[in-house]
Amino acid sequence: MFEDKIVGGAIPKTYIPAVEKGIEEAMANGVIAHYPMVDVKVKLYDGSYHNVDSSEMAFKIAGSLGFKKGILDCRPILIEPVMNMEIVVPNDQVGDVMGDLNSKRGKIQGIDPQEGSQTIHAHVPMAEVLNYAADLTSMTGGRGMLVMEFDHYEDVPDHLMKKIIDSENQNFEEKH
Repeated sequence: MFEDKIVGGAIPKTYIPAVEKGIEEAMANGVIAHYPMVDVKVKLYDGSYHNVDSSEMAFKIAGSLGFKKGILDCRPILIEPVMNMEIVVPNDQVGDVMGDLNSKRGKIQGIDPQEGSQTIHAHVPMAEVLNYAADLTSMTGGRGMLVMEFDHYEDVPDHLMKKIIDSENQNFEEKH
């Protein structure tokens, strides 16, 4: 969200949309790891212009550069989607499945026993369970079932965030 808080004409009104456009482009291209940014509020409260040297492009670039610097000063983080999973497995497979979920950064929320099986409730980062149906079939010999849906977002752990940022920056440089 962009908010114009300029008072006293420090920047002519005709250049404000260019500043906003520069910020929007910087958000779309991301500041860390080149991922788009969301849920950011920006207030433009000061600036200056020159009758001869000012242009829309100059204000667009200024908006983009100012946004990037401001974001880096705020120590941005990456967030990741976390899935709510319900996994029904035979009693003799519960330990294997729980161990596997723990190895995937999963957090067990509880277990409901039934006759001959148990339902494991867990929150697991989506990146860790993209192909979990095949993993579960392999682990349980086809006797396990799962239901998975988005639950919430969580911060990516620092050690993984650094790896992701380094990898995405390298991929970006190779493409450009």
